[in-house]
Amino acid sequence: MSSQRVLVVDDEALNLMLIENFLEDEDLILETYGDPLEAWQRLQSADSDFSLVILDRMMPGMDGLELLRRIKQSSRFIHVPVIMQTAASAPEQVREGLEAGAYYYLTKPYEPEALISIVRAALSDQAARSQLSSQATRLAHSQRHLLLAEYAFSTLDDVTALVPLLAALCPEPDRVAPGLSDLMVNAIEHGNLGISYREKALLKWEGDWEGEIARRLALPQFVGRTAKIRFELEAQEIRFTISDEGEGFDWRKFLDFDPERAFDPNGRGIAMARLTSFCSLEYQGRGNVVVAKVSRTPLQPPAV
Repeated sequence: MSSQRVLVVDDEALNLMLIENFLEDEDLILETYGDPLEAWQRLQSADSDFSLVILDRMMPGMDGLELLRRIKQSSRFIHVPVIMQTAASAPEQVREGLEAGAYYYLTKPYEPEALISIVRAALSDQAARSQLSSQATRLAHSQRHLLLAEYAFSTLDDVTALVPLLAALCPEPDRVAPGLSDLMVNAIEHGNLGISYREKALLKWEGDWEGEIARRLALPQFVGRTAKIRFELEAQEIRFTISDEGEGFDWRKFLDFDPERAFDPNGRGIAMARLTSFCSLEYQGRGNVVVAKVSRTPLQPPAV
């Protein structure tokens, strides 16, 4: 597998040097720019194949927020994750960046470990989404006449196997696949296995999230627990109902991007699913049942 290419934009030469030093042991190809306009021109070039953008917010001329908006308004780059590094960490400033599409944040100054962890998280999320979307698109023509189906799942491997099949039932599989994956993973980790938000954040920082899921699946209190996903084809929409055997959670605070969680390595899945994958997303009862609907006509690109 070839190294992934990362675009780094910061008007301070020292900051660019530090980022290069922090990431020197990662299997990445960094392209650094001090001028946001030059970076935007490079991004638009025919051979642009960046997997990630690391972007400073406060820059002269075109600032990072304007460059971010340009990236997210382009259908070509809308799915490229952006890490916003900034000293502007007031809630309203963070909210502005989140609304523009910066779902990963770092507050300056930061330690090398913080940059490495968030880069790994962003690239891992992007790789998983890209793989699921690609598989779903390939399967899109094979299940057009399915009206009703229900599947049980309990592991991350189950999610990986089921998401392409289910997303292929929708008009835009590549848009729906990431949202389905996020909701199904939530049903396993937070629902059936009781991994809290803070526990997941620590596991993500330490790189042991999947290991902890495997460990809990073998514990007596969790063995045999399953989640279910039900597909229903209706006249104007497609309905997915996902349920788990957990105690539920306070889902209300996760429907939108929260500035207080912007600097965590997790906590974006539900908000991203609601914004980009589904025309509606509704949790029921105590939060262990969620209904996600997909219009049978293609969605418009999200406003940024």
